[in-house]
Amino acid sequence: MSIAVSDEAARWYKKELDLKEGDAIRFYARYSSNSDIHPGFSLGISVEQPISPALQQQAEGIQFYMESQDMWYLNGYRLNVEYMDHEDDIRYAYIPES
Repeated sequence: MSIAVSDEAARWYKKELDLKEGDAIRFYARYSSNSDIHPGFSLGISVEQPISPALQQQAEGIQFYMESQDMWYLNGYRLNVEYMDHEDDIRYAYIPES
């Protein structure tokens, strides 16, 4: 399991959420519509500092992470967060681990 956030995606988050260097984005599992990997759940985000991060990556001065209690959501997958220039949006790609 891992998180990979492209620099372009990190810049998008900074612009959209008015983030500054040293801020952090938490990825978490939330009860919601469907995702590609878990019916009834989707990936949520919040701007908050980590408490017990199990996965983390720095990009463009922002820390992206997932807390240990949410790790079940990515079990068997890598999360790639990519920027889509033609839509000025991001995409979450779940890549199966082999």
